[in-house]
This record gives sequence, structure tokens and C-alpha cells, in this order.
Amino acid sequence: MAEYQHILFHRDGDTVRITMNRPARRNSLSTDHLAELLAAVRAAAATDASGIVLAGNGPVFSAGHDFADVSARDLLGVRDLLTLCTELMRTIQSVPQVVLARVHGLATAAGCQLVASCDLAVAAESAGFALPGGKGGWFCHTPAVPVARSIGRKRLMELALTGDVVDATTAAQWGLVNQVVPDQELDKAVDYLLARATRGSRASKALGKQVLYAQLDRPEADAYAIALEVMAAASQTAGAREGMAAFLGKRPPVWPD
Repeated sequence: MAEYQHILFHRDGDTVRITMNRPARRNSLSTDHLAELLAAVRAAAATDASGIVLAGNGPVFSAGHDFADVSARDLLGVRDLLTLCTELMRTIQSVPQVVLARVHGLATAAGCQLVASCDLAVAAESAGFALPGGKGGWFCHTPAVPVARSIGRKRLMELALTGDVVDATTAAQWGLVNQVVPDQELDKAVDYLLARATRGSRASKALGKQVLYAQLDRPEADAYAIALEVMAAASQTAGAREGMAAFLGKRPPVWPD
């Protein structure tokens, strides 16, 4: 098991819990922190766990990029930092596990990007979301990429141009998070949604997640072309055969994976 300085990594049954642990820095995403998150997500992906929960210790989920780290870098250095951050976001979406963000407090800039990049998100009522670069000097260009794909253009423009904090209820209405619950019920709601999202054949779920992201932003004809071929091929897998046999035989399935 790797040792981490900025995060906690814990296996809990079928779930890997990755917790950002820089409360004094509001879980800001320095290069070292991003590198540890990336390593942890990859380590979780290599296990037989079915789900990953991404959380944060301290008063907020994540305040985004660490300006002390950014301001010390030249152009090439900042480009490397943002490339690492982008690699983390894309890895979250490529791993076979369902990745769920457990959000409390503020999730701003790249912290909001983390939430938008996860497959699912549950927020406490006290949570808030912002792309604050719009009212500052460094616009939230990369954080806006997954946020745009979650909430649409007009809402993105409001979030990105004003830089204002959006409350959790509004974030749910906009599609940035799946649900909002009282703070004291956050862990229970996270576990319940993850349990529902990870039931069934793990191999089938992993392929399904991969194809959903592959077709999501493509024109409808291209999306159908991808989905059709994959679904036809997937009908021949052991999981699909068992699922259909169990349904026809009116018995519980026994998944091969």
C-alpha cells in the first residue's frame, strides 16, 4: 500500500474511500496533492472494488488550485500542472469503478471541477459551488469543461461569469449533483446511492460507464453507431448471458465477476 502525505486511502468492503486531507489549506490542489489523487484513483482502479468515494476532510471539500503553487510557476510549469489536473479528471471517468463525490462545504474552481468529473455526487445542504475566476484575475477555463457538460451553457455562463457561489439545492436543480441531503445524513446517502449504482455485473457496469462517456458528447448518429456495436458485442459476454438466463429462469443471478 502506497503512503500518502495529502490524502487518506481506505478500503471499506467493496468501496475505496479517497479523502483529501489538507484541511489547513482547504484541500487546495497543489501538484503533489493532484499527483497523489491520481495515484490513488489508479490504485483503486486496480482492485476488485466496485465503487470509489471521493471526499474531503476539514471545513470544505476543495478550494481548487493552490495559488501558492501556481504563482511560483512559469508558463510551462502551469501548463504541466493543468495537464496533471486534466489527467486526474479524465482518469476518474475512465476507471471501471463508479466514482461518487461526497461534497460538504465549498467546492470551488478545480474543486468544482472534481465534483463535475465524478460519475455521481451527493451534497450536504451546507455545500456551495463556484467558479470564482469570473470575478478575479484568472478565469476558470479548465474547471468549466466538465461543469459545462453537467449544467448546460446558460447556467455555465452564470456560474463562470459571475463567480458567485451556487447553493446545493440550486446545484442539484442544475444537474451538478444528484441529490442534496441534511449534513448529518450525508454519509448514509452516499453509501445508499453507491450501493444502488454498483449492483449487478461489475464487468458490464465498467463497460457501460466507458461507453456512456464515449458517446455522451457526440452527434446522435455517431452515438448510436458506438452504442449499437458495443451492445451487440456485450450480449455475448458471461454477465449478459447470466442476466438473461436468470430473468428467464425466474431466479437470482450469479454474476461471474
